[in-house]
Amino acid sequence: METEEIQSKLVEVREKVGEVMVGLDDVVETLLIALLSDGHVLLEGLPGVGKTTMAKTFAQVIGGQFKRIQMTPDLLPSDVLGVNVYNPEDRSWGLRRGPIFGNVILIDELNRASPKVQSAFLEVMQERQVTIEGDTLELGRPFMVIATQVPYGEAGTYPLTTVQIDRFAYKVKLGYPSPEDEAEVLNRLDRIEDFQVKPVLSLRELVSIEARAKKVYVHPRVNGYLVDLVTNLRQSSYVRSGPGPRATITLLKGCRVKALMDGRDYINPDDVKALAEKALSHRMELTPQARADEVSQEEIVKETLNSVSVPKDLKPN
Repeated sequence: METEEIQSKLVEVREKVGEVMVGLDDVVETLLIALLSDGHVLLEGLPGVGKTTMAKTFAQVIGGQFKRIQMTPDLLPSDVLGVNVYNPEDRSWGLRRGPIFGNVILIDELNRASPKVQSAFLEVMQERQVTIEGDTLELGRPFMVIATQVPYGEAGTYPLTTVQIDRFAYKVKLGYPSPEDEAEVLNRLDRIEDFQVKPVLSLRELVSIEARAKKVYVHPRVNGYLVDLVTNLRQSSYVRSGPGPRATITLLKGCRVKALMDGRDYINPDDVKALAEKALSHRMELTPQARADEVSQEEIVKETLNSVSVPKDLKPN
């Protein structure tokens, strides 16, 4: 597929989801970028803002299989991954696959799951495979996890480990819709509930676009810009633990997809600025002084973006 055709298709995906989800264009774009760059998304927000509907609609528009897993403290890894079951009729064992086998997996309230279940997702999210009783099974492509979490401290919640959080390419915070958007939801209510979503892309086309994104030109100065950005974050007096190399890699992969979305075959600094806050903020642990000064991770990323020198002339020769 040519760059112009890819751009047109991705715009159509966002518009189609936007017919159901009002005011969440930026979130949908982030989901697309994550999907096409082998990433996962952590959504943080209040109940009832449309996270499940958005994930389901997104999966339908891209022609993928949607699965939803509700986390509870008594859930077991086998409830998620699957288990071998004995069939007394023919005296054989067969695999009963869990809901993790799909294309878009919504993990609702991830931090209500026990640490044992949370750890089961590490292999899934990093390797795109599951191991069940010694047998390793590959997951289909494309594959992405969209997880939601509730504020830690509520009854039945467990903190997400740093390793678990680092597996998410992007973290997006969802607040209440604006009064105008909420009014528009009410105006469209019957149409939204009866909306028949038709796929805009096939899974094969998505895999093709993912491969095409890897060919987007990255100037050496872009790599330097990304390294300067994360290095400055690590050296901030407010940051106790900064983003690791996985964060830099994630940001680069996402920028390649963002460039395609904008109809370009090369990365520019605007791509980095558009994704940096979502890709880096959740991977930073702040010092007590930062909390005392009420400085957030997002504010530190924004300040660093303003202070790091921006490269120019990044087009391919």
